Amino acid sequence: MEDFSLMTLLAVFEEMFGRGLFWAMVAVAVAITLAWVYVLIRDRAMSMRKFLLAQLSMPVGGIAAVWFVLLITNSGLRDIGGPIDWIVLLGVFVAGAIGFAILVYVVQSFVRGKAADS
Repeated sequence: MEDFSLMTLLAVFEEMFGRGLFWAMVAVAVAITLAWVYVLIRDRAMSMRKFLLAQLSMPVGGIAAVWFVLLITNSGLRDIGGPIDWIVLLGVFVAGAIGFAILVYVVQSFVRGKAADS
């Protein structure tokens, strides 16, 4: 792999997850991000209580993301080889944790509404 480009990265992800699942995950991520932007614009501020609960949920999202990737790729922790595998797994954990925190914040905002900020 001499050239590293966005198209190469997309091809790798499509091969790893399958075309349909990969683009479904992208669509879900975009929808959650747009919902978060909507909530921030609607509320005009971040609720620290909702933010704290979202942060407390981050380990759950990280573990779920790692588990999902290991399940989809038919791999296990025993298959992890060198340092790059650990770095990638850590990146998956961090991305899952952040994504899940945003999801939890958005769900709280839609369920509780903007009046439950204090």
